[in-house]
Amino acid sequence: MDIILLGPPGAGKGTQAQRLVEHHGMRQLSTGDMLRETRKADTELGRKVADIMDTGGLVSDDLVVGVIAGRVKEADCAKGFILDGFPRTVEQASKLDAMLKATGEKVNFVVALEVPDAALTERICGRWVHKASGRSYHVTNKPPKSLGDQAPTVETMVDDETGEPLMPSGLYTMFVGRIVNVLPLPCGLESSACAARTELSKPPIARLH
Repeated sequence: MDIILLGPPGAGKGTQAQRLVEHHGMRQLSTGDMLRETRKADTELGRKVADIMDTGGLVSDDLVVGVIAGRVKEADCAKGFILDGFPRTVEQASKLDAMLKATGEKVNFVVALEVPDAALTERICGRWVHKASGRSYHVTNKPPKSLGDQAPTVETMVDDETGEPLMPSGLYTMFVGRIVNVLPLPCGLESSACAARTELSKPPIARLH
């Protein structure tokens, strides 16, 4: 079973993906994580991705789809995969669909998470990230161990694993190695591809048994 989770930053895609992983043994695939892994690999694709990310560029859709194509063939995706936040545009969806079709795969569910704007603002404004790993924290919902009862600052917000300072994401989000403005989700997929729609009170896992 292969699933795509769509929604704006802060909608809970990562949280819902982890629930699906725990219940179905699927593999969560984040484009950011996959690109960081590919960047480290001594391969032609890895070197291309590294060159782009090291200069602050955005990795092209074709390269991202190429990274996904290689990743879904690995053994840990045998029970299915969950794409977290990709595709974001109709063009990306078309390229992804063509790639999966060529390999005999297909997406079984597309789940769009809808969250009130006020809740998204609260979540995103409290989010801090560890740039190197992509680990995400929140000042109230998921604070690092270093925060304690202190006010969140660059001195009190440090990564649990490395002790390195975290970066406040504010009204921005990490995507493919650089920071881009958060925009409304360009989901042209809604009319043709969204097979399921859910609110936070109804986790998608309950809809996929």
